[in-house]
Amino acid sequence: MKPPVERGLTTRLRTAKSRSTSSQRWLERQINDPYVRAAKAAGWRSRAAFKILELDERFKLFKPGQRIVDLGAAPGGWTQAASKVIGDRGRIVALDLLPMEPMAGVTILQGDFSEQAGEDAVLEALAGPADLVLSDMAPNTIGHNATDHLRIMALVELAADFARRVLAPDGAFVAKVFQGGTERTLLADLKRDYAQVRHAKPPSSRKDSAEAFVVAQGFRGNNAAGRDPEAG
Repeated sequence: MKPPVERGLTTRLRTAKSRSTSSQRWLERQINDPYVRAAKAAGWRSRAAFKILELDERFKLFKPGQRIVDLGAAPGGWTQAASKVIGDRGRIVALDLLPMEPMAGVTILQGDFSEQAGEDAVLEALAGPADLVLSDMAPNTIGHNATDHLRIMALVELAADFARRVLAPDGAFVAKVFQGGTERTLLADLKRDYAQVRHAKPPSSRKDSAEAFVVAQGFRGNNAAGRDPEAG
């Protein structure tokens, strides 16, 4: 996927006096971001759609007929991109703590995937095991790198555990991580559970952002973590 072409001069806000410095910087970055403008022009719900499409272009994540779970889906950029690629032959369940505008062909749930009720609702909506679990979740950052890293990794670990429970054999898991990559223990678990684990930073991810993505493919099945195949 070719990146949007940047044209024109940088736009500065004229009503900056009532805003904090950080708010001013964020708004100016949004206004001058070519991916934000391109997303709006293309009808994407967010610029994040470009990230998952670029990851799909590289790793071939989407296939017709898939069952997909999108965790932390709001406002729906990843969900929208997945839906357009796989068409109406698959099934997509989008879950978030926040409300999300309806989307044709997508089951949207509001809840917490880490709670049993949230997981049960996802499984009921999927009507079968998932082929792909996506997580673009990120906690609110506080500006302390070590703490922010721990928070994002806690979310990734929860999402990875969720994926382990709901994925079909040969399924895939994609999650946002921050600078420092995936923690050694989690990375070892992913390499045990999946045939291939790689990190990637798509072109649409801002250069000054610490975000990257872990892409785990070829799930070995529910017994990969040493579960007793005769149990339960």
